[in-house]
Parts: sequence; structure tokens; C-alpha cells
Amino acid sequence: MNAAAVTQAVTFQWSRSWTEGVNTQRNVEKGGIFTSTQIFIFTFHLLSLCLHHHFFLFTCLSSSSSSGHPLDFDTYMDMPGILPRFPSMPQGGTMSAMLNSLPRGINPPSLPRGITMPSLPRGMSLPRSVATPTVLHGPLRLLRDCGSVLDHQTAGGLCGCCWALRPRYKRLVDNIFPEDPEDGLVKANMEKLTFFALSAPEKLDRIAAYLSERLTRELNRHRYGYVCIAMEAMEQLLLACHCQSINLLVESFLSTLRLLLEADKPHLHILATNSFVKFANIEEDTPSYHRSYDFFVSRFSEMCHSEHGDPDIQNKIRVSGIRGLQGVVRKTVDNELLVNIWEPRHMEQIVPALLVNLEKHTHTNSESPAEQTEVCFRELLGRAAYGHINNAVRPVLMHLDSHSLWEGRSFAVQCFQIIMYSIQSQHSHLVTQQLLGHLDANSRSPASVRAGIVEVLSEAAVIEATGSIGPTVLEVFNTLLRQLRQSVDYELTGYYDNAGKLRTTSTEEKTLQDAVIKTIGSFANTLPVYQRSEVMMFIMGKIPVPGIYPALGSPNAGFEGSRMIQVMLLKCLLQVSERYESTNLLTALPSSFLEPLLSYTLMEDPEIRLLVLSILTSLIDRRHNVNKLTADSLSFDVSLLELKEDRSSRQDNLFMRKHAQRLYRHVFLACKEESSGQSHYRALFALLAVLSVELANEEMVVDLIRLVLALQELALSTQECLSVFNRCGVHAVCAAFLNLLSQLGTPPPLHQHVTQVIECRQKDAPHLLPVHIFCDQPRLPEGELKVDEALLFVHSKICEALTGSSYSTHIDRFKTPYTPQLTEEDRLSKRKSIGDVVSLQIDMDPQHCPETQQKPQTEQITFETLKNAIEDRGSVEEEERRRMEVVERFQTAPFEEIAAHCGARATLLQSKLDQVFNSIIRSPPTPSGHSLPRSTPLHEMKFPDLCVY
Repeated sequence: MNAAAVTQAVTFQWSRSWTEGVNTQRNVEKGGIFTSTQIFIFTFHLLSLCLHHHFFLFTCLSSSSSSGHPLDFDTYMDMPGILPRFPSMPQGGTMSAMLNSLPRGINPPSLPRGITMPSLPRGMSLPRSVATPTVLHGPLRLLRDCGSVLDHQTAGGLCGCCWALRPRYKRLVDNIFPEDPEDGLVKANMEKLTFFALSAPEKLDRIAAYLSERLTRELNRHRYGYVCIAMEAMEQLLLACHCQSINLLVESFLSTLRLLLEADKPHLHILATNSFVKFANIEEDTPSYHRSYDFFVSRFSEMCHSEHGDPDIQNKIRVSGIRGLQGVVRKTVDNELLVNIWEPRHMEQIVPALLVNLEKHTHTNSESPAEQTEVCFRELLGRAAYGHINNAVRPVLMHLDSHSLWEGRSFAVQCFQIIMYSIQSQHSHLVTQQLLGHLDANSRSPASVRAGIVEVLSEAAVIEATGSIGPTVLEVFNTLLRQLRQSVDYELTGYYDNAGKLRTTSTEEKTLQDAVIKTIGSFANTLPVYQRSEVMMFIMGKIPVPGIYPALGSPNAGFEGSRMIQVMLLKCLLQVSERYESTNLLTALPSSFLEPLLSYTLMEDPEIRLLVLSILTSLIDRRHNVNKLTADSLSFDVSLLELKEDRSSRQDNLFMRKHAQRLYRHVFLACKEESSGQSHYRALFALLAVLSVELANEEMVVDLIRLVLALQELALSTQECLSVFNRCGVHAVCAAFLNLLSQLGTPPPLHQHVTQVIECRQKDAPHLLPVHIFCDQPRLPEGELKVDEALLFVHSKICEALTGSSYSTHIDRFKTPYTPQLTEEDRLSKRKSIGDVVSLQIDMDPQHCPETQQKPQTEQITFETLKNAIEDRGSVEEEERRRMEVVERFQTAPFEEIAAHCGARATLLQSKLDQVFNSIIRSPPTPSGHSLPRSTPLHEMKFPDLCVY
């Protein structure tokens, strides 16, 4: 049989079958009833047409294949154009309806006698999947299969009308769907499909495409039960196929998920999200370079913002969106070849979606949006590498800005606590730098916003204690100090913008200042000891000191601005020093730090003096004993205080030898301040107590007793302009300190004397004890203060108590009354010279001076003397007039006149210096009291040229 004859036969059979089909359709439209003969003839023609057409063309194509390999039957059946498209049944007419229209008791008959099925050509056999026994199954089964194909509008060709001739993978896929969708997936048939997919992985793409096609058809017909079955089948295939060919499934799977997520049904969104999460948990062996998740990032982020009317459904949609984002992160974050999820365009969608749910919901249960959000957010940040931290933190800052969440502070602190605890510890400083930069960017924002950012910084610094602060340590403190300075300027001006339109209040700015001071202390506590010393030196260098350091405030702030900044920076120093622990005071208090710090004890501002005393106490108190030592009570027993004492180290002894006299001097001068209050005297007692506990040795104990006796004399002196309260306060400090010192290993007679004096004061003068003077309402005597000898600590009795003990080696030193050392006048003070506060003459006992000689009054050479000799300044108007003359002279006068004028000024300066030197250089007195003839001053001597170098 040639090809033309076969074609003619096939055409004839097709025309005949078509005619029968048309007649059948007309009968359906008329509502007629099929006879058994009509049904059989229709089925027979369809079967004949399929057999003749398929097997002839399949044989021809297989024999003429150039590759030499026969075609697969399933592959051939899927080839486009092999069969014509079979027309669908009319609306309302189905093959099942045709079968159901048969009268009761009438069944489709079998083949009539004498009529046989058409045979195949000689040498040709049917494939196993379409063997004759399967084809010759009962007519009812065949008609039901044809009806099912027609109902589903199959577009695969004419073989779709014959179930047995369809590709095997399609038959396996169709078998997993039950007649009733409520029955669920047919598990036995699903196992067959899974086995087939694992046996023939090259068919996975076709299986997935057909499943996707079947799901799309059911979705369009709103058969959501079959949609769920199709998704379940896809999930099981994904979980079963752990091979490289899983990529054949993924594209169809993702396109199906897109289709479900684009639907308007919430339960389909949840179904697609759950499937995506299962897919995200699969570890693929080979990456896919062309796969994109941009749609899923956008859609899941949109689900996180759901505003559904039903609160329960809204929570379910939001939770699904969060879980979807978590799946995207898991799928992409560890694979550098996929889309970079850390790009700003993705982070700007993911992070705000998470923060919205973290803000508006509470942790009611494990399925709440807030709980799921925190888990997802922590996982996202935990996977962030060094270069991704900034992209992850920046959207958080933008979200807090746009929703004004800095002012509430609690949510902002919660967000950054999650961030700091989730990221790797070595990356913590990147978050700190982001916050500092954001603080600078908001320098013109309201004080509540800046205070919120600073508070977040403080909390972040506490968490960062286990990590590092980063390479720019001083830059962190410089930024915070700059914010402190700006806050002081805003408080003085009342506006936080240059235009003077945005007002601020002193309360808001002080809240910000307290937050900045606390944050500086928090950051300092994360540093090692040596870096804390550098930070303290850095802060000390920022304190404005008239004549030493430039003012830190703005030019318009004036003296009040400088004073406020001094107070703020000293509070910062106190925050740093409170937890500063150093074994070596030489490194903790170097001269470059101690000298300017002590100079503040002479300032008139009582708040500054109190801060300095507190800083000194906290730096020296390395064993935290100060909290156990209080000056309010004198009945304590030192043995019960459990003080931590240790022998002074060599470095401590060197420190005291170098700086002890300076410390004593400033304690003495601080007691002379009229503006001192109860807190000042408590701080002075704490400083003396810490010195005696931390650094005490025999020599130092003797010096401290001398200092206390000098303070007692100071309180009794009538030359000092001290109030009654100040005098009583000094007496109270002396009593409290001697009571403590007498219990720290000194001889018992000293303790007996101190106790005796205290008991006398309790009876006759309770206002000289700290219990009555350091209370809220101190009881002061009326009129001038009068103190009897019995109420004083006697120098001779204390000397006797120390004699015969280990302190006797220093008894000669004790016999000399304490007098502050002569030092350079502190320029912080308002006093003109040191001679105004400390006498330059040492008062000697009259019995040791047989003759009282009247010493000539000598002029004291101070810094002011030299300054006035160099600068001859008049009033402000005179100085301004001279400046204008100098400017005019240098602009108009000839060079010779300018040179002559400069020479005259040099001569005038030399003459003034000669006057100063003449007042300094005097002839030493002779034993007879007469002065020797004046010798040539050293600076006027003429030396040979060979002696001058």
C-alpha cells in the first residue's frame, strides 16, 4: 500500500467519522436519545481513524529517521500537527450525558458477530502502553474516557479523545486527580507518577508543564479543589527529585506560583506561599543563572502590607507574606550567582514590610505577624556579610524617619537591639557609624528626634561591649561632643535652625544632653583601659578654658555658653571615669591630665568644683570602696565595712610622691570656697577617705593628719571670709576623716583621742559633726562660731599618740604645720595671684624665734607682672585706636618710619624687662642685717667670646 492510498483511506475514514459526529451533535441539540448502535458506530469510527493514521505515520517517520534511532511513541504523540484538532462538544452536551441518556436496562453492546477490529499491517505491533487488550476494554470505559477528554477541552490532538493513546506521563498525571476533589490526591497514582519521574528525569519538564496547564485550566473554571491537588503534586515531585534535573520542574513551578499570587483569592495566596516556602527549603546541587525572584519579593512585600477587612484573614496574609520573604532570603542569600537580594531596591521593599508588622502587632502567639517578623528579620541580618550591613540598616533609618518613630524611642531601641544581637559582632561598628552619620544628618531636627537617635546609640553601645567600636574611636566621641556643643547653642538661642523659625525648649535640650553624656559613658565602657585614657585626654582637650583652650561654643554663646560646655564635658569625664579601672595611677592620672583637672577646683562655679572632686574620687577609687564610706555617720565600725585594702604598689608610691602635695593643696583651697555646700563637703570627705584606703602608707598618713589640722585652723581663722555653715562643714569633714583614719591601723591612742573629741562635740557642739550639718535642715549656732579647746583635735596629743609606733620615723615631719606649696597661679581662678589665697610666709612658733625681725616688703613677681610689662594695654577704646593707627601706618608710612617705630618699641620693652629683673635680683643679707654692695647682674655680665655658645 502506497502513501497515496493510505492518505485516501484516512481521509475517507475521517469524513465518515466527522459526519457521524455531526449527526450525533444534532441529536444532542434536539434532545434525542442515542441508540446503542449509534454509540458503537461512533466509537468504532474514532478508533479506526486513530489506529490507521497514527501507526502508519509513526512507522514512516521511524524508518526514515536520519539519526538511525526510532522515535519514542510519546514524543511522536506530542509532535505538533500530527493530528487535527477535534471539535469540542456543544454547550450542555457531554459524552457522560450521552451515556446517562440511555434507557434503563440498555447498555452499550459489544461488537456484532462478524465485525472485527481492524488489524495492523504485517510486521507491526502495538506499543505496550496501547496494547490491544487495553483498547478492547468495554465500550463504556472507552466512552467515558472520550467524554472526559472532550469535557476538558484537550488541545493535544485527536488522540486526546482516546485515553489509551495519550502519552504515558499525561495519563499518570490525570490519574492523580480523583472524581471528587474532596477526596484529595490519589496517593497510589501519585507514587506511580513519582516513580515514572525518577525513572525518566528527562520527562520532568513535560510533567511540570502539563501539571501547570491542568492547574491553570482548573483555576480558570474556579475548581479550587483540583488546584490544591495540582500544587500538592508539584510539591511532592519537587521534594522527590533531588537531582540536577530539578531545574526542569522549577520554571513551571514558579510560573504556577505567580499565577496563584496574581489571583484575588487570599487562600490561593496562602497556598502559593506555603509551596514557595517548601521549595525554598530544598537545597539544590546546581544553581540556576537565569532564575529571578523580583516578582516574589514585590508580591510578598505587598502581602505584608495587607489591609483586608477581616482581621484574621489579614493576619494570615501578613504572616504568609513574611514567611515568603523569609523563603526568598533563604533561597538567594547564600548563592552569589543568583539575584543579589542585598541590593538597595530589594532591601527597600523587604525591610519596611517587616518593620510595619513589627511595629503594629504584639507578640500574642507564635503565629502572630510580630513573632514571624522578628524571626525573619533576625535571619536576614544574621546572613548579612560585611558589605551588606549598610544596605540593610539604611532602610531601617529611613522608615523610622518617615514614620516619626524616633520620638517614641521604644520601637527604635527594639529594632536596633534586634540588629545588634543578630549581626556578627565584628560588624557592630558599622551600625554605630550609620547611626552617627544619621545623627549628624539630623542635627537640625527637633531635640526629641536627636535624643531618640542618641538613646539608640547608647543601647547599641551596651550590646557592642563584646565586639569592637571600630577603627575610628575618637571620631565617635568627637561626633557626640559636637552634638553636645550644638545642643548648648540651641538652648541659649531658643532655636534649632539658623533662620530662627523652629523653636526649642531648655527641657528638651537638657534631655538630649543627658542622653549624649550617658552615651559617651556607654561607649567608653566598651574600650580597653588604654583607650579610655586617650578618650579622657581627648575630652579634657575639648573643655574651654579662658586663656588656655579655645572656646568650644559658638561666638555668640559667650561666657555662659563656655560654662555650660565645661559642665557638660566634665559630666562626660565623670561618666568615663566611673567604670575606669587601672592598676597604675601614673597612667590613669598623668600630669598632662591631672594638672588641668585640678585647676578647675579653683573656679568660682560650685558645680564645676563638685564634678572635679567626683572625677578624682572615681579615678582613685579602684576597688569601689567609696559607696561604703559616708560622712553622715560617725558610729560605723571600719572592720564591718569589708573595705578592700591592699598594699600600695611601687607605682602608687611614685604617684603620691609626685602629686600628693598638689592634691593636698587643692583640697585645702577647695575648703576655702564660700560657695561650697553639703555635697562639696561630702565629696571632700570621700576624696580624703579614698586616698587613705587606696594609697595610704606611713608617710602619707602623717601628711593627711597635718592637712586635717591645717583645715581645722582654717575654720578657726578670722581672716577668712567663711560663713558659719562653711566653718561647721570644715570641722565636720575633719571629724569624720580622723574617725576613719584612726581605725585604719593607726596607734590606739590616736583613736582614743579622736573618740573623746567626738563625744565632747556630741554633748556640747553637735553642729560640728556631720550628722547635724549634712542633713536637710542643719542646726547652726546663732552669731559667730565659737569653739572651745576641748572640742578641737590637739596637735600635741596626736603627736604623742604617734610617738613610739612605726610612725615615729616621720614625727619630725609631723611637727611642722602644713602649709600649701607655692605654685604658679592658676589662670582659671578669678584671683590675681597665688598670694591672695596662700600666705608666702610660714608661721613659726615664737619660742623658736628669739628676735622678731621686721622683714622688708618685697614685691612679688607674678605672671600678671610679666604680662603687664610686655603688654601696656589701656581701655578698649584706646586699644582700638592704637590698632587703627598701626594699620594706617603700615599702609601709608614709608619703610624707614616703620623700622624706627619698631626699634623704639623694642627699646621700651627692654627697659621694662630691666625693671623687672632689678626687682628680682637683690643682694643677700649679711649676719649683721646689712646688705652687701650690689653686684653686677648676671644678664649684664660680659663674657669672652670663647665662653659663649
